[in-house]
Amino acid sequence: MDVNFEYYRIFYYVAKYRNFTKAAHALHNSQPNITRAMNCLEREIHCTLFIRTNRGVRLTEEGEKLFRHVSAAMMQILAAEEELTESAELEKGCVSISASEIALNIFLLEKLKKFHMAYPKVQLKLYNHSTPQAIQAVQSGEADFAVITTPTVTDKTLKTTRLCEFQEILIAGNTFQALAEQKLSLQDLLQFPLICMEKNTITRQFYQKLFLEHGLSLEPSIETATADQILPLVKHELGLAFLPKAMAKEAIAHGEILCIPLKDKIPKRSVSMIYDARGPRSVAAQTFQKILLKEGE
Repeated sequence: MDVNFEYYRIFYYVAKYRNFTKAAHALHNSQPNITRAMNCLEREIHCTLFIRTNRGVRLTEEGEKLFRHVSAAMMQILAAEEELTESAELEKGCVSISASEIALNIFLLEKLKKFHMAYPKVQLKLYNHSTPQAIQAVQSGEADFAVITTPTVTDKTLKTTRLCEFQEILIAGNTFQALAEQKLSLQDLLQFPLICMEKNTITRQFYQKLFLEHGLSLEPSIETATADQILPLVKHELGLAFLPKAMAKEAIAHGEILCIPLKDKIPKRSVSMIYDARGPRSVAAQTFQKILLKEGE
């Protein structure tokens, strides 16, 4: 049986993602081309490999058998290609990262700088996404990694690795000086204008849950689309806000804003990396992952 090897390569990605569109993204091809190739493969080997569903495809018994063999072969081939092209890829290559804004500000920027200085010819593609969007970018193959803040929930096909912890603090403009000499409870905060991120963000959901755990309803006076907007609003005396200590420390040191002590403890959150561990990544992406995981740098 003389079957075009390219069909088996396409089959590997369709079977891996259980979806023609996701396979097309991974192969930088079009969905109609992927569908045609799989139809040709099924005709040439005289069996049905996929059952089409509204959510994608699932493998038939014959498809599962073929995938076991093709997957083993593809892993060997991809490993060989990687070994042969490792040095060349770090002279070009591309790494795509989807990052939530807080993760970018308090963790990722320094890692990007370190990688870029070491491998200046590798292209970096950075997508600024909310946490749910960042996870979707990894699932679709648009991004090699998502670097996001917790809390978050991913499906079982993705792997999550914690990179660092961070603490958020309550900040206010200098007109709230009297509050800096007290210890406020979350209940006390309801007397003051609060600045929060909008409802569809993980950060807002985190604080809504925290207030609910204390029997309180969080009703901010101002909602922002991004974390970067919070600090200027606080500096201009528009309200109190929670912000990662790393993002606020410079303004506090310069006397532009105040840190307000709290009676109630704000739980620490984490910056995490999310990626699809099922398939191979480029040498450039693997190298960047090592930098992300290296502590103290």
